[in-house]
Amino acid sequence: MAINKHPYSIVDLFAGPGGLGEGFSSFRNNHNNPVFESVASIERDEFSHKTLLLRHFLRAFSDDVFPQEYYDYLAGKITIEELYTQYPEQHKAAINTALKISLGPENHGIVKEILADRLGTSKKWALIGGPPCQAYSLVGRSRMMGNEEFERDERHFLYKEYLRIIADHSPPVFVMENVKGLLSSKVGDELVIHRIISDLSNPRAAFNEKDSGLKYRLYSLSESGEITIGSDPRKFLVKAENYGVPQARHRMFIVGVRSDLNDRPKQLQPHKPPTVAETIGNLPKIRSGLSKCEDSPERWFEEISKLKMGVSGDQETDAELAANLKQMSQSFPKNRFSDTMPKPLPSNHKALADMSDGRLTVLTGHESRGHMPSDLRRYFFASVFAKVKEKTPKLADFPESLLPNHKNVAQARAGKMISDRFRVQLANQPATTITSHISKDGH
Repeated sequence: MAINKHPYSIVDLFAGPGGLGEGFSSFRNNHNNPVFESVASIERDEFSHKTLLLRHFLRAFSDDVFPQEYYDYLAGKITIEELYTQYPEQHKAAINTALKISLGPENHGIVKEILADRLGTSKKWALIGGPPCQAYSLVGRSRMMGNEEFERDERHFLYKEYLRIIADHSPPVFVMENVKGLLSSKVGDELVIHRIISDLSNPRAAFNEKDSGLKYRLYSLSESGEITIGSDPRKFLVKAENYGVPQARHRMFIVGVRSDLNDRPKQLQPHKPPTVAETIGNLPKIRSGLSKCEDSPERWFEEISKLKMGVSGDQETDAELAANLKQMSQSFPKNRFSDTMPKPLPSNHKALADMSDGRLTVLTGHESRGHMPSDLRRYFFASVFAKVKEKTPKLADFPESLLPNHKNVAQARAGKMISDRFRVQLANQPATTITSHISKDGH
């Protein structure tokens, strides 16, 4: 079999900080050569683009051997500007491929010209990415049902900007990613996913353009066979924890192959995921913080200690609560952050081996948030409950004295809406995702 000596080009739309492109760009063949190379990653958000630019900068170094100045930057010894100044050639290359552009009608001509230039005469390349997913989110929609502005939200239709690139450039292959809420999202009485399948199969028809024969067959990464309009779209769902990823992250992946090609994707191979303990069990212990009041280790423990013993009504849980409080009275982490790089946990798991970098000397981003004292007591109860029961508690498991003052608590306790908002990560299982919506994070 002939070996491809040059990486296939990829174009990444709605790139965010670059996660999907990072996966493609880090993939190696049997000779440890990169299979894909990003020629254009497009993102409009300022902060996401800064991360995207840094990742493209690092990819400009051969064999993934990053310069010492990168580690100095992470350690706070130099600024990002000083890092880029030291390596102007790599910085220029990153600026050339990590593009801060808003995808929309106003920029169609600019984007079309850029991609035509970057792709040149290439016959083998891939389009990847996914439209912003807020409007498809199950949580977001539950809050916005019946809101006319929500129904007109551009994020329902930004996939058409992705579709525009397909219609303009006819990629041999595309990979479109989105949240599983897309499966049930509707505009009016129509399921969005049915419209998307139809449009992706025949992209130029979606713009009422003349039929030029550009068609695509759609495939899943988790189930075999072509998926058509009459097929169950749930086949597109990929449950990451089934394939060795240390998180129960469920996402839609639609793979399109141009109809004049005979290729079809293989399915992902199942692989047991590492647990939370195996993945981050070596991180330094830190305490959470207090918000909206004075924060100190002593005040923090005082607030948690206000939890009444016997509160749960379950003998085993109450005994564990008391034992934990006694232990905390003798010793608990005083700091809310730590930059101490832990020693790697022994593991043969491929996912964990790829996460480590022996040249890192400091731990970044290991810092806690502040919380209301009442939430800290809920978290304490929830963590002990999970330890005893080996499951995360639902609101129905909380004693009334610990219930939050939310209007929909009764509905949640009855199981009519999200009932595990105070979710605990279980040490012996893969992590779950943490719900986030705009300015408010999940518990």
